[in-house]
Amino acid sequence: MTRRVSAIAALLLSGASASSQQVPGDLGELMRQLAERRHGEVSFVEQHFLKLLKRPAESYGELTYDAPDRLEKRTVEPKPETLTLAGDVLTVVRGGRARTLDLKSYPALVPFIESIRATLAGDLPTLQRLFTVDFAGTVARWRLTLTPRDPQVAKTVSQVRIDGANSTLTTVEILETDGDRSLMTLREHQ
Repeated sequence: MTRRVSAIAALLLSGASASSQQVPGDLGELMRQLAERRHGEVSFVEQHFLKLLKRPAESYGELTYDAPDRLEKRTVEPKPETLTLAGDVLTVVRGGRARTLDLKSYPALVPFIESIRATLAGDLPTLQRLFTVDFAGTVARWRLTLTPRDPQVAKTVSQVRIDGANSTLTTVEILETDGDRSLMTLREHQ
């Protein structure tokens, strides 16, 4: 299950309303720039590093983001799959079958979702409510290290690391407490 949670967390790159609170320094400027981005399309490579596997399991596809709360992840390889997040509803289409999940029924996923949603939205108060937030770098090249505050979440995930340049996320890495991890690398379309 933690692998599925990691995958869902990595793909929930959706937006929420930006905070009007002022934050000093580079972190404040980064949050402002992130909140201004309304649409994005990127290619992704997602790797799952599992202790049971000699090589990482990989998938490839495209992500489309529309503020404030819509994200579509289209996996092309190894198996076609589409995950669409709109508000609090996640729709999974795999093998011609669709399944819809109301995220309110899965409260353990909220911190994973908000790690990305609040980052893209520039919503620092939400990040700080759910995580201990460590900012490193400058607006030009940065890393957010998010450590879950909720003890239940912290049992499975030790950190979420999000790297970026200006208002563009470049990687999302989820480190699990059992040593497994997932890494999603994002690239702008050429």
